[in-house]
Amino acid sequence: MTQGFQSKPFLKTLTSSPGVYRMYDKHNEVIYVGKAKDLKKRLSSYFRANLPNVKTQALVANIEHIDVTLTHSETDALILENDYIKQYMPKYNVLLRDDKSYPYILLSQHKHPRLAYHRGAKREKGHYFGPYPNGGAVRESLNLMQKLFPIRQCEDVYYKSRSRPCLQYQIGRCCAPCVDLVSETDYREQVKLATLFLRGKDQQVIATLVAKMEQAAIDMHYEQAALFRDQITALRKVSEQQEVSNSKGDMDVIGVDYASGIACFHLLFIREGKIFGSRSYYPTIPAATELDEVLSAFLAQFYLNQDVQRTIPKEVIISHEFGGMNATAHAIEQALQKKFSLKTQVRGERASFLRLAVTNAANAVATKLAHKNTIDQRFSLLEEALELTFPIKRMECFDISHTMGESTVASCVVFNREGPHKADYRRYNINDITGGDDYAAMDQAIRRRFDKIDDNGKVPDIVFIDGGLGQLRIAQQIVDDKCAKLARPPLLIGVTKGEGRKAGLETFVIGGSEETIDIASDSPAFHLILHIRDESHRFAITGHRNKRQKTRNTSTLESIAGVGPKRRKALLQHLGGLQEVKSASVAELAKVPGISLEMAQTIHDSLRGG
Repeated sequence: MTQGFQSKPFLKTLTSSPGVYRMYDKHNEVIYVGKAKDLKKRLSSYFRANLPNVKTQALVANIEHIDVTLTHSETDALILENDYIKQYMPKYNVLLRDDKSYPYILLSQHKHPRLAYHRGAKREKGHYFGPYPNGGAVRESLNLMQKLFPIRQCEDVYYKSRSRPCLQYQIGRCCAPCVDLVSETDYREQVKLATLFLRGKDQQVIATLVAKMEQAAIDMHYEQAALFRDQITALRKVSEQQEVSNSKGDMDVIGVDYASGIACFHLLFIREGKIFGSRSYYPTIPAATELDEVLSAFLAQFYLNQDVQRTIPKEVIISHEFGGMNATAHAIEQALQKKFSLKTQVRGERASFLRLAVTNAANAVATKLAHKNTIDQRFSLLEEALELTFPIKRMECFDISHTMGESTVASCVVFNREGPHKADYRRYNINDITGGDDYAAMDQAIRRRFDKIDDNGKVPDIVFIDGGLGQLRIAQQIVDDKCAKLARPPLLIGVTKGEGRKAGLETFVIGGSEETIDIASDSPAFHLILHIRDESHRFAITGHRNKRQKTRNTSTLESIAGVGPKRRKALLQHLGGLQEVKSASVAELAKVPGISLEMAQTIHDSLRGG
């Protein structure tokens, strides 16, 4: 406990009412937020003579002052605590970052409804199915739906511009309502079946299709009966692959594993008795935090986060009991104003789901720990190879990418002791240089990175330059100039490709002395350097390709006289893309708002070299 905070006079003034407390450090920053049914009793526990918990000792040692806010009930305290944690993000609280909206499948209300991926506010009219745990689950489901039900998934602009069936019709994944190759009745029937399937009524869908197949056979419409037969076969195969529970309830099943400061909460989203999807969460946990606190904090933050669109079931099954579990469940129930229960003791299908969730959580933590240990070992071995007297905390790598001098992009990727730190990745668009001049490109990128840098900024311990000795020398000159006043300027290392540009034959050169480092190709330190070099290369190429594609897409239309930004936008939006514009006839171009018949002819001739 700091000398600036006197606990005894503070505790004398406290009430025994429920409420929330905020602890501040000497910099007036909130370092911990907590709730209590009895504020006096809870806060007194922090200032006992012998604190058993290491984390609590560290917390109390940094307290400068404490603010309390009284609430009418423990439920109100839970809600206010959750709001304060999201507002202040205190370093001694367990923090769950889950602020992304959840994706849905949208079945629109068009004349011919479309199935589509949706994330965000539900402004468009239609039926929303979900939420799904992640975007990949939605895309997998949409791909499956295309195989089972020939309903369109194309954008409205593309749908309206069709004059003949697209490839999806040719491969049997759409019935081409855009060109009236299916009757209104048949299309509505497929939409109805797809809706039932998305609601988990797959057995009802199969029964309906069986009846239609039998009727088609009786009417001697054998081709139609064969189509129904194939659809039934596909549906049955899907149903057999999905794990279905005998109980048709909705629930979340949470498996928890906590080891070496890393916790994983693996959630199975069970809807209509089947696994709707799964997702792993890794909350940020202060050192020496006990499992009970991790569990209660996660549940409160996950189920009270009103910023995230999520369907919350009445029943949640979790692998571990914890102190205050019933109180937490009751508080969440009151806050949500709906039935909500937490269970740990389950049997049958629920127990099977729980075992699956726990297995996934344990595997995730083991993998994360193994990865963290591997990265740390590689850093240590690199420190030995370079004979450094300080630990490496941050490394950066620069690379240049272009195609024959076109759309030059430089990348900077960052690694720390936990691996790639993608939040700090940067790309630099290189301008005003001679095309293909890698030296000038590297000069511009390094200058922009280290311009006005000081010891308060993010100073790398090592900077890798992916290139030859010339690029390394240019980078070293700039670093010597810009980083001269730093307490410890970055160490520059050039990574040059080996004979035949084969992996494993790279050489590493120290900037300044230009001494070659001898690191065995099977050493983890060698692999670490190649990892950051390859990541920089990947990041640069991706940025370059995007820039090049954007330049090529716009320049084709920009070169046509009379086609300005508004007309380019109208053409691309109405026809669905540059390739569609190029393949459009004069009549189709003239249908675009703002494009006269004369302008349509000009565009048509320009794009075809006429």
